[in-house]
Amino acid sequence: MVSKSIYYQLIFRIILIAICALFVGFLFFKEQYILCGLLGLVFIGLTYSLVYYVNQTNRKIAYFFDAIKNEDFTLRFPEKLSVKSMEELNHSLNMLNTMIQDIHLKKQAQEQYYQEILRQADIGIFTVNDKGHILYANPTVQNLLNYRPLNHVKQLKQIDPKLYGLFENLEPFASTLYSLGNERGKKELTLKCTPITIEGKKLLLVIVHDIQKELDDKETDSWVKLIRVLTHEIMNTITPITSISESILKYFKKGNQLSTPEEFGELQIKNSAKGLEVIKEQGNDLMSFVQSYRTFLSVPEPDRELIPAKKILEKVRLLLQEYTNVHNISLEVSCEPDDLELYIDEKQLTQILLNLGKNAQQAIEEQDEGSIIIKAGINPQEKKYITVTDNGPGISTELLDEIFVPFFTTKNTGTGIGLSLSKQIMRLHGGSIRVVSNETTTFTLTFE
Repeated sequence: MVSKSIYYQLIFRIILIAICALFVGFLFFKEQYILCGLLGLVFIGLTYSLVYYVNQTNRKIAYFFDAIKNEDFTLRFPEKLSVKSMEELNHSLNMLNTMIQDIHLKKQAQEQYYQEILRQADIGIFTVNDKGHILYANPTVQNLLNYRPLNHVKQLKQIDPKLYGLFENLEPFASTLYSLGNERGKKELTLKCTPITIEGKKLLLVIVHDIQKELDDKETDSWVKLIRVLTHEIMNTITPITSISESILKYFKKGNQLSTPEEFGELQIKNSAKGLEVIKEQGNDLMSFVQSYRTFLSVPEPDRELIPAKKILEKVRLLLQEYTNVHNISLEVSCEPDDLELYIDEKQLTQILLNLGKNAQQAIEEQDEGSIIIKAGINPQEKKYITVTDNGPGISTELLDEIFVPFFTTKNTGTGIGLSLSKQIMRLHGGSIRVVSNETTTFTLTFE
């Protein structure tokens, strides 16, 4: 061991100095001053040698650490010396230097690997310190914002003052949807700012993602679903009209010749009247369907005001109570905190809750011990919500993606716009509606 060699060297030199000092003292008291003087010179030489040895070792170690600090791994100490302890020390320092160099190279390779991943990522990433300096920005975020190089958050003011406003106070914020328009067109970006701490320094990690393609894909998918439902409903209405019209036309026309009044019998007249009644009914159904479509498209802007949540829930409970009593369904409402207020259009929100409540009633009317729970509260993200939960058979996974499509319905009656209209109303309120269906089915209305 190097430490033992140096330790033994120090002990040996100190013992020699101590013995020499004793002899100097002994000769001095014996008044042998010449020998005392000569031995005194030896004492000084041993002391100087000890100091030189310690300083040499310290300088070598200090020089080694300075080289490591400056990432200079070319330093090498000679390993063939006359002093065994110094030779072992040099060998150990060289080994340590090689190990640190290997670790440093691996760290550099790993850092380059991660930086390459960040450069190739299709999401924008940049970090900001507490003074607003942007320490790192990958090419994607510079392309998304159409600005390079990004060095400080104040540069965002040149891109869009509203965008700069999000970062002006250098505070973290939750995921935010932001529309950025420039000469290249309009982009829909999601931005999320998260605090992180690296090497004791507080930084903000900002994630920027262009969701325009996802929105376009979602919009196209929604149109496909809507057109499929519209086509299905219209064809179901038009097909019998076409079929019955062809049957009635045969009574009035044979080939290219019109029938004469004498050719009509009582049976033909009755069948024609019944056919016209069916055509009228189908026409009325189609008119009702179109009217439902107009209703969905003409949802008015919410007339919002602060309304106690408890008042809304109690109103909905009273409107649903008669049906639940008749069908032996348990209906519970709760609000926490008790003084919770919602900034809403009372009529529109009541319409949503009644629709969800009636859907829940129909889902559980055939089962024993049916239960509906309507609850208002504040979630961990400090957002207000209302949930409507029933213990019915649930909604299949295949239908979960379809139930909010306008005019889609699994019922024999109804227009199929209740849930899509509810979603439209919540969107106008700046909120959202979500559904989870496992052992129970829960619709969650979340308000901004």
